[in-house]
Amino acid sequence: MDTSFHYLLMASQALFQRKVMAHLADCGLTAGQPKVLDYLGLHNGSVQKAIAAGCQIEPATLTGILNRMEEKGLIYRQMENGDRRSLHVYLTEEGKEKQKLVRETLEGLTREILSEISSEEQQVLLECLVKICTKMIDAEVLQ
Repeated sequence: MDTSFHYLLMASQALFQRKVMAHLADCGLTAGQPKVLDYLGLHNGSVQKAIAAGCQIEPATLTGILNRMEEKGLIYRQMENGDRRSLHVYLTEEGKEKQKLVRETLEGLTREILSEISSEEQQVLLECLVKICTKMIDAEVLQ
């Protein structure tokens, strides 16, 4: 296995995504939907721009994900305060059930994957990941 930073970061994300989707295979979710459900579980009623930023998804890609989620009855979009430029996205009851399943899956996989890493190492890992994400976000803003 390549032990370079870029390889390990990309491989970790891809392997985690594969595990998440395998655990959720029976509930009919497609790629991108678990992340959006998880975000809406914490920020129900967000505008699409905030969801895209919070999930690190391109707005055009998010539109397609939300369209499919709306067709499945997981979300609904609603105009608020007469502002037709920004629709707020809400979980339906079915969406809330799927979000709970996603959250349980993410927490279970996190426990499983980190089970052989000490609490101290986990804390250092999380601090490093925050620094990495912050650096990449700052670099994007400067472009």
